[in-house]
Amino acid sequence: MTPPETSFVPSANIAQLKESATIAVSQRAKALRAAGRAIIDLGAGEPDFDTPALIRKAAQDAIDNGATRYTATEGILPLRTAIAERASALRQRTAGGETITPAEVVVSSGSKQSLYNACMALFGPGDEVLIPTPSWTSYYEMVSLARATAVPVHGKPECGFKVTPAELATSTTARTRGLMLNSPVNPTGSVYSRDELSALLGFARERGLWVISDEIYRRICYDGEAVSSLDVAESRDRLVVVDGVAKAYAMTGWRIGWTISVVPLAKAMTAFQSHTTFNPAAVSQAAALAALTGGAAVDATVTAMVGEFRARRDAAMALLAGEPSIQVNPPKGTFYLFLRAPGAGIVPEAGTAFARRLLEAHDVAVVPGAAFRTPDWIRVSYAAEIGQVESAVRRIIAAYRSA
Repeated sequence: MTPPETSFVPSANIAQLKESATIAVSQRAKALRAAGRAIIDLGAGEPDFDTPALIRKAAQDAIDNGATRYTATEGILPLRTAIAERASALRQRTAGGETITPAEVVVSSGSKQSLYNACMALFGPGDEVLIPTPSWTSYYEMVSLARATAVPVHGKPECGFKVTPAELATSTTARTRGLMLNSPVNPTGSVYSRDELSALLGFARERGLWVISDEIYRRICYDGEAVSSLDVAESRDRLVVVDGVAKAYAMTGWRIGWTISVVPLAKAMTAFQSHTTFNPAAVSQAAALAALTGGAAVDATVTAMVGEFRARRDAAMALLAGEPSIQVNPPKGTFYLFLRAPGAGIVPEAGTAFARRLLEAHDVAVVPGAAFRTPDWIRVSYAAEIGQVESAVRRIIAAYRSA
């Protein structure tokens, strides 16, 4: 029996919404693998390591002890306390840094929801939000869902795509209300220095802008932990720091993220969350608590994982060093390489065309730069076994040579 045709027309809320390009690439790669192709997937934005055993054990114990029911919307108090204590340790390294309380923390179902909560609570029709570009694809869509206008501010490749206050100023208008920051940066792997981050926060403070600082990759940095906005911000009055356990602890599937903000905003985001997803999964909160309080045992696994990412980065960069025609942004953090596609500036959507050719003809999945508002580039994840990374980079080089 043929199902009846529908006359579905999307509402104005989502009419302009675009599918996540990173998820689309991953799904296409999985489909080709299922069809028998030996695909190397370098499109994924998640560590390929297992969640540390201590954290998994804590989750198992939590289930046995009844962590199967609703919790407080904003998360369990022990987890919010642990987050606040870590944030306070960062904040108190600054002159006059204050103690952050659990009341300023809202735990959500992943840092993506935390970012969305902040956008919905802060922005609305008529507002403009500055987004240093290239940036993670979902920032633009979240701002749009809040019915505000995302304003890309393009950084220069020769500066690692990092933006300056002067570049932000050229895109600032009377309607500018916010600034989205991310360091280490997805997709470029660039990391803002203390002085660079301080200058951006100072610019936002002078203009009265809200800053949403996405710090999910902060611990995946190759010269010590990346600087947090909590380290350098003169004031937290208009600052929202977003973090989570997904990347540093290899816990993407556990879906735990959080915001740190002033209490009135935290209350507003809690109210919003109470009508959308409500509380994050109780067992995932128990696992996140173990990650944050596991001490040296957990920290050693993070250090080892970052060390392996460094080795993969170095191996990939060594191969690319022999190809001076390939322009690559040297990553200082995250687990991404950002490469300029052949035909850039000549071929429309050069990155998309090259990513398609890599997948269909060379069995390598990468994300086209159009997802990050940079259509001449591609993002290559090295969150894969080092042999696969090296094999994939060799295939990419071969594809460049034949372009």
